[in-house]
Amino acid sequence: MAIDLETLCFDIDSLHEAYAAGATAEAILTEVLRRIATTADPGIFLHLANLETLAADARQLGVFDPVAKPLWGVPFAVKDNINVAGMPTTAGCPAFAYVAEQDAVVVARLRAAGAIPVGKTNLDQFATGLVGVRTPHPVPKNPIDPAIVPGGSSSGSGVIVAHGAVTFSLGTDTAGSGRVPAALNNIVGLKPSLGAVSTTGVIPACRTLDTVSVFALTVPDAFTAYQVMTAYDEIDAYSRHLRPPEMPGASTAFTVGVPDVATRIFYGDNVQAASFKQSLESLKALGANIIEMDFTPFYEVAKLLYHGPWVAERYAAIREVIEANPSALHPVTRKIVESARTFTAADTFDAMYRLADLRRETAPLITGVDMLCIPSIPTFFTTEDLVADPVEPNTHLGTYTNFVNLLDLCAIAVPTASRTDGRPGGVTLLAEWGQDGAIARTADLLHQAESPALGATGHRLSETSALPMHAEASSDEIAVALVGAHMQGLPLNHQIARRGGRILFAGETAPEYRLYALAGGPPARPGMLRQETGGAAIAVEVWAIPVISFGELMQEIPQPLSIGTINMSDGLQVKGFLCEPAGLQASEDITHYAGWRNYMKSLDVA
Repeated sequence: MAIDLETLCFDIDSLHEAYAAGATAEAILTEVLRRIATTADPGIFLHLANLETLAADARQLGVFDPVAKPLWGVPFAVKDNINVAGMPTTAGCPAFAYVAEQDAVVVARLRAAGAIPVGKTNLDQFATGLVGVRTPHPVPKNPIDPAIVPGGSSSGSGVIVAHGAVTFSLGTDTAGSGRVPAALNNIVGLKPSLGAVSTTGVIPACRTLDTVSVFALTVPDAFTAYQVMTAYDEIDAYSRHLRPPEMPGASTAFTVGVPDVATRIFYGDNVQAASFKQSLESLKALGANIIEMDFTPFYEVAKLLYHGPWVAERYAAIREVIEANPSALHPVTRKIVESARTFTAADTFDAMYRLADLRRETAPLITGVDMLCIPSIPTFFTTEDLVADPVEPNTHLGTYTNFVNLLDLCAIAVPTASRTDGRPGGVTLLAEWGQDGAIARTADLLHQAESPALGATGHRLSETSALPMHAEASSDEIAVALVGAHMQGLPLNHQIARRGGRILFAGETAPEYRLYALAGGPPARPGMLRQETGGAAIAVEVWAIPVISFGELMQEIPQPLSIGTINMSDGLQVKGFLCEPAGLQASEDITHYAGWRNYMKSLDVA
């Protein structure tokens, strides 16, 4: 079967399906370079490998084996403050440039898992900024809306993933550089727990707060890369032991802390405020209990990062450059870093004491909920805004990001439905150190429920690949396959959630069913019927429903629907929704859509 590489979504599952069908790594890498050229954006990469070099890397992979190498043949980009052997590292400052002799530890781990680095991406110089325009090179263009800034400091890394030219990219995150570009480019930005990922081979910004982050189109792709990257590094003095990260099974009863209305900051952007409110409604539909809280102490922590002596860490990181050749720095970068000279050692201790007080004040707010949910950014800024004022918009973009590493939280920025003006929606989930998997699971569910386009690619989430199949129902639960309006984010899911249902996995049936759009509604409902011949595999979600509430649920299920036994594609049998043949009168056979969500999306397009 011929594979159309030009339209292929470059998520891990799609790439591995293409490889399994016969695509070669060299063909995929050729397509990567074609896509990069198609962007016509000279600001994205500061160094790009040629096909000969990439093909040589691909030949080192051996035969296709996604089990031994979970990232086999997966292309990724690297922010240019992270070393890649044989490629220049500049941190956005040509006078600082050197050719790396060996990979950073994170790059080496990704290579060992089969991933292929294709080049080094642009950034706010020395990772100082959240806007993406503080570079001596051309500024990367935001592919969602060229008028708005690309976000920084990991600007090129965010933009190239949004274009769909690589599967994931590496950024760094000290004050939000792994989350703000994600929000502005409609992609996922995973900021690990501090110390979980080695920073050996990474140019520091604030060494006590730095981490390497991951951008991807989907949560599972970002999390897969993160799983590969995570390891204790004896050489890195700030490395910490973290058990191998996993996504736990989803819960339909969890608490989420959010800024109360009085302390939500949007700088007058009512569209952003409405978008955030809608995202909270989606979380409620997933089972969240929303708890509003005064966010003032979090904002007080945020002020310490750039308005306190932590800026001296940035000075220490580039002391040789700024003292020997200050004119080599971007004017804004230089002004910010040189402000460190105004702080005394006493100021540093005063700030440490203030941070300790604020940590004590915020601790019960953090521990009192399962996670926090905040807007990823408070509003949008254009490149023209930054010409008029190169500092204040940057400060505003850090409203919801600057406090996170100072409070030792993990974070993941995830896209939500587009705003009413077409700009990307998005929120960030936060939790205590080490809870990366828990917030990634919720982010994945929210991403599926909101179902925005993936970056600027036009692709949408696969209905069957986002959730790994690993969770099982307990002895006091019944595993039930949901096929239509009862699935997460759909109109009748509340009937499942309020009875304590929890999602186990998304999958597909054995190829022996027909799917129909039933007459009547609202809400629109499907009917699934088992066939001896002529059937197909249908996308479903398998949920665990407490036995004690199962009978009550059945009272709400009208004819022609019923509960029967569903055969899954892997041989598993679960209970599930079926339809009586007599109820198919005036229905439409929609089997060719392979699932209810695909059918509903076709109606939206129409």
